[in-house]
Amino acid sequence: MLETGSPAPELVFEDTMGDTVRLSDYRGRHAVLLYFVRATSCPICNRNVQDLVRISDDLAADNVRVLIAVPESRERAVTWKARQRVPFPVLTARYDTPHELAGLGGKVFGVMQRSGSVLIDVQGVVRHAQSATLPTGSYDRKAIKAVIGTLSPR
Repeated sequence: MLETGSPAPELVFEDTMGDTVRLSDYRGRHAVLLYFVRATSCPICNRNVQDLVRISDDLAADNVRVLIAVPESRERAVTWKARQRVPFPVLTARYDTPHELAGLGGKVFGVMQRSGSVLIDVQGVVRHAQSATLPTGSYDRKAIKAVIGTLSPR
């Protein structure tokens, strides 16, 4: 998992349109909140994504862009994004899953996919990193908003 206070590595994803999305594309312009869902079928992860949708205007006003990473195929991500009405870019990876790229590989004999949230500031420094095998511990809106409050003004 990415460590708070460390520089974010160059992570390269593929979005549901098949376009390349690099974490560095946001550096110097926007903070980024990456939310890694355990699975598109996970009801708790879906609830967390819908919470992000509800607060998306506040996040945008704070210069934070939201990216949602799913461990499934791009085709499945396209269907899920439409069904859930997710307005954010939904990311997959060309080779490994986005989760593996960020150090969120499976736990418990490699089969329990972890979920998590990572906030990266405009300079590319990880300011919040949280992960859990159970999705109830992968998203803490209060903690994320508190960190956003410490970021440099727009």
